[in-house]
Amino acid sequence: MCRCDPARCAETVNSLGVFVRGMLMGAADIVPGVSGGTVAFITGIYEKLIDSISAFDINLLKLLVAGDVRRAWEQVNGSFLLALGLGILTSILSLARVVSWLLAHYPVPLWAFFFGLILASAVMLLRQVQGWNPARGVYLVVGTIIALAISVAPMLSLDFGFVGIFLAGFIAICAMILPGISGSFILILLGMYATVLNALTSFDLLFVSVFAVGAACGLLCFSRILHWLLHHYRASTLSLLTGFLFGSLAIVWPWKEVLQSVVDRHGELRAAQQVPVMPGEYAALTGQDPMLLVSVALMLLGVVIVWLLDARWGPAAASG
Repeated sequence: MCRCDPARCAETVNSLGVFVRGMLMGAADIVPGVSGGTVAFITGIYEKLIDSISAFDINLLKLLVAGDVRRAWEQVNGSFLLALGLGILTSILSLARVVSWLLAHYPVPLWAFFFGLILASAVMLLRQVQGWNPARGVYLVVGTIIALAISVAPMLSLDFGFVGIFLAGFIAICAMILPGISGSFILILLGMYATVLNALTSFDLLFVSVFAVGAACGLLCFSRILHWLLHHYRASTLSLLTGFLFGSLAIVWPWKEVLQSVVDRHGELRAAQQVPVMPGEYAALTGQDPMLLVSVALMLLGVVIVWLLDARWGPAAASG
């Protein structure tokens, strides 16, 4: 017979669920072009994550200075962030090689799987927007157009010394917490992807420190904006974010033509600008098998997984 306190047991189960969500976010972040924010959205913890991050404020600093660690921990929902962070870290350490290997050897089926995940997620999120009206329809379209524009944008150059490094960190982290937009993909577009990787592998502490400060500032600033929008204009904000998801489908479309590339830390070319093409055109351009049947099957698998996640952790399950 279980002797644990019911509240404690429930907390343990909840922490396990957050840990699993963190693992899913970590797996998504490994793949360039896929955002961990998308998975947070799929699994129903996006708003809670934004609220927790935005709680890092002056009041938290005062609590820490006063030595009131317990209240500080509660303010930022420390248990939630710890379980999520451990899940992300566990996933990155355990799945990085597997996902990287799949991305190198079977990119088309992997992208097809993520395409199914994101497509189903966007459709699921449409149901969360209450009271559709023309304005919210416009937000949906604008979000879609923005993500589409980012997905086919040419690579830029952000060579402004330490100011450019700071801005790269600031912008990349903002993209990372938006569903549908990948922080690593934004770094590629800014022309900073290879530079950041080289700094990390060479332990350039000054570069990494400036980049980290920019990322921290971006995270604290942008999370507050999202927090305010979600609490004051929830339906309109969800419409815009859902548009981001629909637009990001161009990024994870399995069959793409590479227009521009960048050298990664291993000296290999990585796509920096791509445009979606049909499977037949992909085969003609690359000479590779488009793996159509396998890809369609994996798309459907992605849809089923999102349906199961929504049934387990979605709004309907939460209210039931």
